[in-house]
Amino acid sequence: MECRVLSIQSHVVRGYVGNKSASFPLQVLGFEVDSINSVQFSNHTGYSHWKGQVLTADELHVLYEGIKLNNVHQYDYVLTGYTRDTSFLEMVVDIVQELKRANPNLVYVCDPVLGDHGSMYVPQNLYPVYKNKVVPVADIITPNQFEAELLTGKNISSQKDAVEVMDLLHAMGPDTVVITSSDLPPRLGDRFLVSLGSQRHVRPDGSRTTQRVRIEVPKVDAVFVGTGDLFAAMLLAWTHHYPNDLKTACEKTFSVMHHVIQRTISYAHELAGPGRRPSPPQLELRMVQSKADIEDPAIVTEATIIS
Repeated sequence: MECRVLSIQSHVVRGYVGNKSASFPLQVLGFEVDSINSVQFSNHTGYSHWKGQVLTADELHVLYEGIKLNNVHQYDYVLTGYTRDTSFLEMVVDIVQELKRANPNLVYVCDPVLGDHGSMYVPQNLYPVYKNKVVPVADIITPNQFEAELLTGKNISSQKDAVEVMDLLHAMGPDTVVITSSDLPPRLGDRFLVSLGSQRHVRPDGSRTTQRVRIEVPKVDAVFVGTGDLFAAMLLAWTHHYPNDLKTACEKTFSVMHHVIQRTISYAHELAGPGRRPSPPQLELRMVQSKADIEDPAIVTEATIIS
């Protein structure tokens, strides 16, 4: 059966960020994707210059009303990422709630973009909207460590802390939580990053069970833009295919990320030349060139089950 995704994210003319990072890989995996561009920029803001427009909450409402008037608002998933405006975010919540009333099985996948490495890079007033309105209606969330700590008010300094934070996030609403990166010490050495995931299930008898996983992924010495959008889209896809197996879904998702990033960094270094750091244009994700890896990723990161 056809699966439809409403993706409300940023859009760039050049490169792969937001909707372009999400739509192509989802379409490759057989999903129908309707995209609403929260911003439309010439390129991502990591470049020296950018131009473009920002969609307002009222304009988002108008677009959604147009979809509704034609009775083509039947969705299985909603996917959202970066935004800087509280009224826009609140409109997203209204749309998700209305779509869930029409389809109680709809899954909302949210990357709660707030900041990283101890500091916020969105306005402070977005934090209470995410905590009190967005996360409670989300089904799958993909925070980094800083975002997970901010949303729960609890610091992560051990794996036990991370499990407790994921349980607190479950209690706020989402059944699936993946902390995409953390400062926890990797067992494989300092060239790796630790990620953790947790998924709640309801058994036929009504009791709950939780699967938790730990994944160590290789670090890459470069700044990529659009990887968070790609990650959320791939987690959407692979949890769809493996709804009760977070371990496999994470292995597939992180392996896609590895292949895309490795292809991108190899190409960027080739363009930059020996001894030169690649520029933002050279580090644009090699998405089309990674089509085969998106469709059927060779597993290069293995998740371990933790208690």
